[in-house]
Amino acid sequence: MKFPTLIRFCCFLLVVSTAPADWRVALPGWNYQFPSDHGSHPDFKTEWWYFTGNLRAKGGEELGYQLTFFRQGVADPSRSLPSSEFLQRDVKFAHFAVSDISKKKFHHFQKLSRGAFGDAGFDDGARIAWIESWSCERAGLHDFRLKAGQDGVSVNLQLVSPNAPVIHGRDGVSQKAAGEGRASHYYSLTRMKTSGTVVIDGLEYQVEGLTWFDHEWATNQLASHQSGWDWFSLQFEEGGELMLFQIRTKDGGRDEFSSGTFVDTAGKAHKVELADFELEPIEWWTSSESKGRYPVAWKIKIPSQGLDLTVRARFPDQELAAAPFAYWEGSVSVEGNRKGRGYLEMTGYAGRIVGMQAQ
Repeated sequence: MKFPTLIRFCCFLLVVSTAPADWRVALPGWNYQFPSDHGSHPDFKTEWWYFTGNLRAKGGEELGYQLTFFRQGVADPSRSLPSSEFLQRDVKFAHFAVSDISKKKFHHFQKLSRGAFGDAGFDDGARIAWIESWSCERAGLHDFRLKAGQDGVSVNLQLVSPNAPVIHGRDGVSQKAAGEGRASHYYSLTRMKTSGTVVIDGLEYQVEGLTWFDHEWATNQLASHQSGWDWFSLQFEEGGELMLFQIRTKDGGRDEFSSGTFVDTAGKAHKVELADFELEPIEWWTSSESKGRYPVAWKIKIPSQGLDLTVRARFPDQELAAAPFAYWEGSVSVEGNRKGRGYLEMTGYAGRIVGMQAQ
C-alpha cells in the first residue's frame, strides 16, 4: 500500500469508528450450523479464517504455509451509512506466508483493503473471503480451495476434510477472559488432506500434506490486563491432534482462561483446562526487525492425556513483521512420546495486539 493511500485509509477508519458501537458478543448457547458458519458473521467486530499447513514436495522439499483472512468491523450493524462504495462496514486484510523449511527462508506478505468496488469481501457464492487475487472458496461441505500469490511466491491448494469440525470451549464459546462476552465462537478442521502447488522464485512444487483450519469470531474478547497469547496446533503422526493456547498477563503470569482441546485417534474431543497442562519455553530468538524476543521451543505436558512433548520451530526466523503489529507464526516439529508437525503462533512479544483488546 502506498503511503498516501495509507493516510487516507486511516482517516476513513477514524471517521467511521467514532460513534459508540453496538456489536454482538459471543455468548453461551451458539448452535453451530454448517456450511453457513463457514461464512462471515458481520454482527461481531472481529473474525478470521486461518489456514496453516505442512507440506512435502515430490522431491522431498518441506514447506509450510499460512493464509489468513481477517474481517475487522469499523461500523456496527446498528448504524446507517451513506450509500457509497468507499464507506464500508469493515476492513478486509489478509496475511500470506510460505516457510521454505529446506532452505530456512521465510516469505511473508500482507494485503489491506476497504473492499470498495468488490475488490475484497466475504460471502459471495462459493467464495468465503477474498482480497484481490487471494481467495478462500468452499468446494464441499468442509472442503476448500485456496489461492494466494505475490512477488514470485504462490499457493494453489485443495483442502479436503474427512472429519466434522471440532468445537472448542464449552456451550458454544471459547472463554478468553472473565465477564460476559469476553469469549469467541471457535471451531477447527484439524486434519485437512491437502494437495496442489507451491511456487517459490519460479520453482513449482507439487505438494501433499496436512492443513489445520481455524475459524473464530468475537468482539473485544481480550481483557485489558492480558498482553498476548501462545497458540499451538499440532497433528500427530499416529493420529490425533492438539490445540492449546495460553493467554499471558501483563504481570508475567498465565491467565486462568488458558485452555485447549485434545482430539484422540477416534476423533473424540477432550477439553484441556488450565490445571491440566504445563507449558515451559526452553529456547528464545530475537527478531532483527521488530526486536521482539520469542520463545521458539517449548515443553508441553498434559498428564491426563499421556502427552510429554517438545515443540520446536523448524527454523527461528518466521516472524510476520507487518503493520499494525508483528507476530510470530511458523512451522514446528513435535518430538517426545508423540511425533508430528504443527504450527505455533505467538503475539504480544513485539507490541500491542491491535483490534483484540478490551475497549
